[in-house]
Amino acid sequence: MVSKQLTLQNAQGFHMRPASIFATAMGKYECDITIRFDGNNYNGKSLLNIIAACIKCGSEILITCDGADENEALAEAVQLVESGLGE
Repeated sequence: MVSKQLTLQNAQGFHMRPASIFATAMGKYECDITIRFDGNNYNGKSLLNIIAACIKCGSEILITCDGADENEALAEAVQLVESGLGE
C-alpha cells in the first residue's frame, strides 16, 4: 500500500470534468484507489463517489493505492492532481 497527501489546486475543485478525468485514468489500474477527505474514504475509480465528496480547491486529500500496480497508479494520480486535472 502506498499513499500521498496532496492539496487540490484547481480552482473549481473536483467538479464533473476533473472528477471524470481522474476516475477514467484510475479505472485502468487493478489496484484499489481511495481518496480520503474530511474523515471519509471515497472510491477513486467512481465518478459519482468523487463528486459526492465535494472536494473544493485548497482541500487536503490523501490518495491511497493498494494492489499489484499501486506505484504506477499513485504516480499518475499525483501527476493529475498536481497538474490541476486538466484545468
